[in-house]
Order: sequence, then structure tokens, then C-alpha cells
Amino acid sequence: MANSSRIQNVVPRPGFSALHRLRKKRKGQRMRDPLDDLLLKTLTSQRAMEERFLQMEERRFQRDLDAEERRMQLEQRRFELEREHEFRMFNVFAQMLSILKQSHSGSSSSVAMPRGLDFSQALSEIEGMGGRGGNLQEMRVRPLAKRRVDVHGFCNPSGFQRSPYLSARGNFASIFQGSSEEGYKAYHADKYDEDKNPNGIINFGTSENKLCFDLMSKRLTQADMNVIDPPLLQYPDWKGHLFLREEVARFLTYYCKAPAPLKAENVIVLNGCGSLFSALATVLCDPGEAVLIATPFYGGITQSVFLYGNVKLVYVYLDSKITGTNTRPFQLTVEKLEKALQDARAEGVTVRALILLNPQNPLGDIYSLSELRDYLEFAKRHELHVIVDEIYMLSVFDESATFHSVLGMDRLPDPQRTHVMWGITKDFAVSGIRFGTLYTENQDVANAVASLCYFHGVCGPVQHKVAQLLRDRDWINQVYLRANHARLKAAHTYVTDELKTLGVPFLNRNAGFFVWIDFRKYLKTGTFEEELLLWKRFLDNKVLLSCGKAFECSEPGWFRIIFADKTHRLQLGMQRIRKVLEEREQEILAEEKEQPCQSDQDGKADSTDEVIFVSRHQEPTCASSSSLGDLIGLLQQQMRSSDWLQKNTAEQFAQEKPEIYDVFSKLVGKQ
Repeated sequence: MANSSRIQNVVPRPGFSALHRLRKKRKGQRMRDPLDDLLLKTLTSQRAMEERFLQMEERRFQRDLDAEERRMQLEQRRFELEREHEFRMFNVFAQMLSILKQSHSGSSSSVAMPRGLDFSQALSEIEGMGGRGGNLQEMRVRPLAKRRVDVHGFCNPSGFQRSPYLSARGNFASIFQGSSEEGYKAYHADKYDEDKNPNGIINFGTSENKLCFDLMSKRLTQADMNVIDPPLLQYPDWKGHLFLREEVARFLTYYCKAPAPLKAENVIVLNGCGSLFSALATVLCDPGEAVLIATPFYGGITQSVFLYGNVKLVYVYLDSKITGTNTRPFQLTVEKLEKALQDARAEGVTVRALILLNPQNPLGDIYSLSELRDYLEFAKRHELHVIVDEIYMLSVFDESATFHSVLGMDRLPDPQRTHVMWGITKDFAVSGIRFGTLYTENQDVANAVASLCYFHGVCGPVQHKVAQLLRDRDWINQVYLRANHARLKAAHTYVTDELKTLGVPFLNRNAGFFVWIDFRKYLKTGTFEEELLLWKRFLDNKVLLSCGKAFECSEPGWFRIIFADKTHRLQLGMQRIRKVLEEREQEILAEEKEQPCQSDQDGKADSTDEVIFVSRHQEPTCASSSSLGDLIGLLQQQMRSSDWLQKNTAEQFAQEKPEIYDVFSKLVGKQ
């Protein structure tokens, strides 16, 4: 290369034309001069060397680019490590707040943070603590620590790495995974199938009616359903096709027993009631404002209201005790609504609306007309919107129970702030068809919600099918509802009879697909952590339930079981539940033998007509206070095994369970 440079200084670098002229000049010479050949070879070599030099320069430049890329990769990795550190700080922060919540639960407010948390502010505070070396004491004195923050209930950050590609809201949405979502994913990965996967998970956790597939599949495949007209394949009115809204209005007028015909102009159609909750929260509340709701409640509302619109949920905590004005467990009263509202306002939270579930999920309660009127009057006094979810209105399966729709009231206290939701998902056993409808007389609300239907619309062919279904009143009344109610009642009877045999208390209701069960006696310490362990134990034994924490229940140990399923799955599922409870019962008995006799009656469900209450461990466990009911319950439970009597002679029973044998001997002596 050095030689090339010197040559270039003496002789200009010839291009193609110079070489051509040189060859042409010597073409006429008969004798070629050796110097000319040498010069030609020298110039050719020079050109080849310079081309080689250019290639080497390109490679060096590429190496520089690679080095820069490696440097950028190192920067990216350093950035990711910083994010991981920040998330570890967030995890510690979340656990600390959970501990603070448990230690101060007696004085905690009804405002449920972080249900309406400012995502950016919260993460900024956490990042600030991580970046400045914040410690636990620093976390305790921060403003967020003064609020009731229940991170455990709404997300599962364990093992999660915060993504630099997501917003603060996106990261919260990514880790929003309570027990219901975790169990639902496990179920879909290992579904029970009688033939293909008999050891799979049986789903008693998702509220679906699996009893009427035969009826619905037959009706939805009839000729009148299979229509494809051009308008069905084009954009509709965003509120829904007019023919469907007219049919919904007639349907609700009839089944809600409305005093006057309802109007199609007040009907809006969306793809499910979850979308309706999201849309209503968005148009009625600004970010950071709140809605009022009684606990326990269907946990999916949290995702719809909080994650979508960043709207808080203010909890009205209900409990199982029957005292004073509470005539039934988990009773909602105006006094409790007033207290929760005032507590929220005292903390500077603006409450815009009240959510009512009727029939109530997971309790199964049906509100009386007088209760509905009291709730609506309360809302009117405080200028609150009322969102009434009546999605189970046709799933009241016992004639002794009467459902009253808000739309059936003679007079609404505040019609402009009353909004009623319903959908076909539950009542017609088609949870896979996303269809929900809103009825509101407030045209401002209707138009605002309709503007969001662009994102939550229902496709034209489905709108046609739903309209055909709703107008077939004879089939609904004479075929479907009769069969559906009979099947729901039979399934409910089977599950509740099993619970009675096991001696497990539960709320005895006649609406919905669920039973609210009291498993508190299977929790030794009575904490939500122990409740979660019991829930996981059920899941490990291949049966999915929903624990009370998923519904924000204030008392650990309550579970919801879905009974709207086929008999063979109910039987197998209850066998698996029985196995878990028997194992847990034996563990508790073994622990109690090592401890002094104590009564744990406090905090347990009261014995009323509303609760089927068969006590065994809720009474003192000393032999002197055991009852005939305890003995009968235990014998019924254990004798379900066909060889139990053969394995348990009187002598063996006396040795293994002396306390119960003593009671049995005394009872025999008295007879």
C-alpha cells in the first residue's frame, strides 16, 4: 500500500479510458517496448491493490458498525437491568403495602386502591425509591401507604419483568392476574374430557350454563337463523340495527313487566356486558373518579371499569353476620352505602355512580322492590348514576322466588341517571356469543356509549340471530325456560345436598348458576393467604373453584361453586372437592389434638333460614360439647365409601376416634 501511494504521487491513476488509449497508441507498433509492458503491469497491479485497499476499508467500517451495535446492545441490556431492578422494588413495595393493609385492616377505608390508581404516579414513586436507594421506612411514610392498597387481590407480580415497551397502564394490565384468571388459564391448558382427558380440570369456577346446549344448538341452526342480507355485511347504526333494537325493546317490556312499552331509541347494543361496563365507566366518570359497589361482587367488573377507564371502585363491605338491621348474611343496606360514600368523599374521592347486580353474583340474592327503591332513592339524593346489571333475570329457577326488574317499577326516582344492562350470555346459555344491551332514557349517555360501539360492535349476522331468538316468545316460554329452570333446579339440588352431607354451610338461593359456600372451618388461621392455599389445593386435585378474594369478599374462606353443569361432571367434581375437604379436616383435627380445647365460633356464619348451617368444627371440638348432628354428619360423610363399615369395627372406631365414640356410647345409653 505504501508503494501504491508513492506511485500514485508520481503517475496519475489511470482509469479505463487511459489504459484504452495507451493500448491504442502502441497498437500500430510492430515491436512492443518491454518498458511499456512493465508499466502496464505496474498500473494493473496498482489498481488491484487499491481495490483490495477499498475492500479492507469497507471491512474496517463494518467492524466499527458492529462495535457500535454491540455498544447499543450493552446499553439496551443496561436499560433492561435497570427496569428489572425497578420492578423488584415494585414487588417489595407491593408486598409491604399488603402487609400494612393486613395490620391496619380494622381502620382501613372503603376506597379500594389501586383500583383507581394513577398508574404513572405510582410507578414514578416506585422508580424514585429504586433510583434514590429508598428503604422500607421510606415506603411506609409515603402517601400511598396511608390508603387501603390491596395489590395481592388484583395482580400477581411474582416472576414478572416489567416491559420497557409498555406504558404504565400496560404494565399494570399485564400483571393483572388474580386467582380467577390464573385458574382459567390452567383449565384451558388441561380441560376435562370424559373420553380424551378424564383426569383434566373440571371447571366449577367460570359462570357458564352448560345444561342447555342441545336446546340452543337446535334453535340457532334452524332455517330462519341462517340469513345473510347485504345490510348485515355492512356497517350498521352504531347503536345496533334498528330491527334488533326494536326486538330488544319488546323483549324487555314483556319479561321485565314494564308498565309502558319500552322504546327502541333507548336501546344500545354492544358485544357483551363487560364492554357495557367499560363504556359506561368511561362516559360517566373521568380518570381517577369512582363508582360504588357492594362486596362480594363479580370480579370481572374490576377489569372492565379500572383497567379500561382508570375508574376507581369504592367498596361497600358486606359480611355474613346477622345483627341489628341485617336480617340475612351479606345484606346490602342504605346505611352501608351512606358510610362507604362518606368515607370516600372524606378521602377526596369523587363518586359518580352506583353499581347494582340483581340477581347478585356471587350471592344469588334477589332484591325486593322496596330494597331497589331504597337504593335508587339513595342514589338520587347524592346525584349518582345507577348501573343495574340484570344479566341473570331469567335464571331464577324456583317459583318461590320472584325477580323484580328496575324497568318494571312504576316510577323511577331518577330516570335520567338509571341505566339497565342485560344480555343473552347467561339466560340463554350462550356465553360464546358476545351480546349485551343497555337501556337508558338519557340520550346524552346513549349517544356517548354509542360512539364507543365502533370498538365494541356486534356483527350483522349475529344481530339477526339474536333478533330471531328474542322474538320467538312461544319457544322461549314453552320450551326453553321450562327446561332450563328444571335443569338448573335439579343441578342446584344435587350440589346443595352434597354440601349438606359434608356439613358445609352455604347460602341457599334460587337464582343464577352458583352457590356461595362457607369453607372457613377449613382455614386454621382464617387468612386470605390460607384461602389461596385451599384454592390451589382444589386446583391441584383438578377442580377449579373461585375463592372469595376474587370477589373482594371481606371474610377469608368463602368460595363460589358453579353448579350449571352436566350430572357426570358434577358428581366427579364433588368427589374431588370431598377428597380435599376430608384431607384438610384430618389435618385440622390432628392439629387440634395438640392444642387446648378452644371455641372458634366467633366470626362464623349465623344459623338462619337463609343459610343451611350444618356445624361440626364451628362448635368447640371437645368431646363434652359434640352433638348428635356432628356425629350424623361425620357418619354420613364416611359411609359414602362402600367398604367403610367393613374397615371400621366398634373396637377400631373406639381406638381411632375415642371422642366421637364416647359421645355415641352416651347417646346409645340415653335411648
